[in-house]
Amino acid sequence: MPLLSLDSGWRLHQRVSLRPEPFGALAYHYDNRRLNFLRSPDLVRVVTSLGDHTTVALALSDCGIEPTRWPTFERALHSLAASDFLQPQEQQPEEPA
Repeated sequence: MPLLSLDSGWRLHQRVSLRPEPFGALAYHYDNRRLNFLRSPDLVRVVTSLGDHTTVALALSDCGIEPTRWPTFERALHSLAASDFLQPQEQQPEEPA
């Protein structure tokens, strides 16, 4: 899997569902059955908007995230990508089984 960077385009994996919670959201991946906690409403907003932007940096900027907070968000997004909750935009979605 390619590494997530601020200059690359990513999106929420089509087999991931988000359930809003007061702290942010619960993310569940239907393929690998992993559960992940998104512990910030700001992170939820960024994750759900990734597919609407050509780069992670544009998503962060559009969501009003201060540039001083970007390294924290980049680490969180990298962790989500490593767990297959995010996928590169150029990767074609898989057909549901």
